[in-house]
Amino acid sequence: MSDGHGSTPDTPPGWAPNQPPPYGDAQGTPWAAPGSNPGGPPSPSQPPSQPPPPPYSQQPYGQPPQAPPPPPPYQHHPGRQYPGQGYPPPPYGYQQPAALRPGIIPLRPLGVGDIIDGAIKLIRSNPKAVLGLSVVAAALAAIPVAIGQALALDRLGTAVRTNDPTGLETTGQTDFLAQSGGSLISYAVQFVAVTLLSGVLTRILGRAVFGGKMTAGEAWRLTRGRVPTLFGVVAIESVALLLPLAAVVALLFGLITPGIDLGVFLLVTVLVLIVYMAYAAFLTTRLVLAAPAAVLERTGVMASLRRSWDLTRGSFWRVFGIVLLTGVLAGLVGLVISVPFSFAAAFVGVLGSGGTGAQVLVAVLIAIGGTIAAMITYPFQAGVYGLLYADRRMRAEAFDLVLQTAAIEQQRQGWVHASADDLWSSPPTPGQPGQGAPWPGR
Repeated sequence: MSDGHGSTPDTPPGWAPNQPPPYGDAQGTPWAAPGSNPGGPPSPSQPPSQPPPPPYSQQPYGQPPQAPPPPPPYQHHPGRQYPGQGYPPPPYGYQQPAALRPGIIPLRPLGVGDIIDGAIKLIRSNPKAVLGLSVVAAALAAIPVAIGQALALDRLGTAVRTNDPTGLETTGQTDFLAQSGGSLISYAVQFVAVTLLSGVLTRILGRAVFGGKMTAGEAWRLTRGRVPTLFGVVAIESVALLLPLAAVVALLFGLITPGIDLGVFLLVTVLVLIVYMAYAAFLTTRLVLAAPAAVLERTGVMASLRRSWDLTRGSFWRVFGIVLLTGVLAGLVGLVISVPFSFAAAFVGVLGSGGTGAQVLVAVLIAIGGTIAAMITYPFQAGVYGLLYADRRMRAEAFDLVLQTAAIEQQRQGWVHASADDLWSSPPTPGQPGQGAPWPGR
């Protein structure tokens, strides 16, 4: 051994006598490994390095290749995000967990399919209350129309059996009066019955969102205090639609003069009707959520109308499309259900033997068809409008977070408390979690 003054120290086995010092360690011991600290533990600032894995060709046969060591923490890689820069992107194939769904809808902003499916589930989840109330309102609205049509078919059948052309002309005039009178009475009944029904069904829907049920008596007890507001809302909407219509009719009648050109009259008529239909569609769409707001939020007449106007702001075409689709679906369903009864009634009334019994049978057939059709379409439309109101609140106010919090608490308790109805009347407060923050793409 040498004392360090000129003699060559012992070299490790397999090392050359003139082994150069390691790179970057000129001041250390010549035989020290890079990063090592002879005579002491490894430095905490320099962790012991790990050798890279051998090449694939030198790894043992039958074993999977060793992965390279992970990069040091917070090392920059393009396309990745680290703390302070947001969250990393989800891995490939990641699926967002399903939204909480305690009742008829998932507690998140709804799509068109969710709204239609929820309206159907509203009927299926509580058929006794929903259909029981609907059949009463539908029967009250269908009976006047059925009586008018039965009288018209009986007179038409009498004219056909007697082969009286004069009777056919007289029958056409009286039929128009009978059917018009029955329709007017039916519209008046619908104004009352359907308005009450929509309010009661909206109250049932507010509980069904959480998976709870409500009897018809309880729904009426909770809704009867909102009846004046409902009638006020519907009355203002009706006046806003009928007054311009009366002005249109007066204008068209004023244009009928002996010297007017028929082509000009038809052109003006078409243009005026198009303008009125656009006005009616716009007003109906902006005020379609007033009735649900009046029942669930317990607001006044004008406040409910303003609430609907605010909730539909920025989403007119989406709301209009859903309302139009709902009307088309309800019309098709009602037509499919009522047409067989109408054909049977027409056969009995025109080709039957006539008499009081035939008139009663015709009226019963028409009333049954109209009642069954309205019994299904009334709650469907009310359910769509109520769920559209819930969707607009979730998108514009992040109200889904409020509903989710309440649903989790109700699941923990194991039942839906009646206090869940009070959640709908909570006004949006900007700045609070779950309220006042609009959903992206509202």
